[in-house]
Amino acid sequence: MLDELDRGLVHALHVDGRAPFSRIAEVLGVSTQTVTRRYRRLRAGAGLRVVGLPEQDRTGQAQWVVRLTTTPTASQALGHALARRPDTSWVKLASGGTEIFAIVHTEDDSRLSRSLLLHDIPRTSGITAVSAHLLLHTYLGGPTAWRGRLRTLSDEQQQALMRPAPSPGTRDQMSLTDGDRALIDALRHDGRAGYAELAAATGWSPATVARRLADLRASGTIFFDVEVDVAAYGVTAQALLWMAVTPAHLDEVATTLATHDELAVVAATTGATNLLAHALCAGPADLHRYLTRRLGTLDQIRTLETAPVLHTLKAAGHLTPVAARPGFRAPRA
Repeated sequence: MLDELDRGLVHALHVDGRAPFSRIAEVLGVSTQTVTRRYRRLRAGAGLRVVGLPEQDRTGQAQWVVRLTTTPTASQALGHALARRPDTSWVKLASGGTEIFAIVHTEDDSRLSRSLLLHDIPRTSGITAVSAHLLLHTYLGGPTAWRGRLRTLSDEQQQALMRPAPSPGTRDQMSLTDGDRALIDALRHDGRAGYAELAAATGWSPATVARRLADLRASGTIFFDVEVDVAAYGVTAQALLWMAVTPAHLDEVATTLATHDELAVVAATTGATNLLAHALCAGPADLHRYLTRRLGTLDQIRTLETAPVLHTLKAAGHLTPVAARPGFRAPRA
């Protein structure tokens, strides 16, 4: 479990993932050395990591929610194989270990992702069923984080960490170059990487990296997310919720669900179930109360399927070299 200082540090990184430790220390009222030491400890013990990610709606990338039903003996190996791919995120084992959930990111010229969706998955032994749902709109998730991590800092402390608002016109959509993609790829490994390290990954100078990164952030093309084991926040029960909602009420229901503290993700998708959510609860009893006393009051939800999450093999960022090893078990997130 995290103490108040740990929670404050995680909250600060959600406000600005690249904020200097000296500024975070000033806001938290401790020394820079203390913040640095806590950050290193949380990286080692709670899987804390800042990752830089593209804002999907602004980059033109499509995201596919893929559900694989597998034999119990095949799920671990298949899950790890999916997690090692550069075009996947949020790879989870669910439903007693007989289901794999993953997000697959595709672009118009992405042969890698098309191969995964159309060729590799259907031909893989151990898979008994496949469904793919195009993610249409995210109501909660991505740049908007789970509220369970955002309850520590006061409004004044958050304001002190916020970057200056972009000037008018800077939020126009930007076209990504090959150098931008290399930059984002490096930030998926470590969103707090120094400019010299990012320069080596892109072939640019550190000054060019700093300028381009500032432009991408100001335009909203990239954002910084924080990965940390949710068990450190007392979460012991997770579930993916697949809901079918009357299309005329989909936006209303999704907007309502996005205000629920128990949910980390709410997204509209294609398919027989058109609304997906990710629930984080203190335990099975709390999950039961949420399903019956909150979701159960929304008559517009026609059907609900609950898939308990057993383990997260990969979160939003790329796997680290250690996490890429076949036997590694990543923190639950």
